[in-house]
Amino acid sequence: MRIILNLILGTVAVFVTASILPGVKLDGFRTAMIVAVVLGTVNAVLRPVILILTLPINVLTLGLFTFVVIGGLVQLVAWLVPGFEVADFRWALVFALVLWVINAFLSKSK
Repeated sequence: MRIILNLILGTVAVFVTASILPGVKLDGFRTAMIVAVVLGTVNAVLRPVILILTLPINVLTLGLFTFVVIGGLVQLVAWLVPGFEVADFRWALVFALVLWVINAFLSKSK
């Protein structure tokens, strides 16, 4: 039951974030659900591996390179999911930040 609730909250967060940002296009609620699943999977599987591989540059930049990794993962999801488009890298970073804020707000209210 908790997994379904998290999926619904993630879907709503992706849908609201895409509605707010002009540089992000989303076809509909079904696409938002697919984006939430793919983004969650990518963050669970690829993100730790990439962060370990980029640890030296992350240390040199005092952790700021993590934002580059997050933006790249959002662009990867945009490339993988048809109907989800991100204009450029800057919008991918803004999307990730706004999505994080909305997820934090929704998670507090459940």
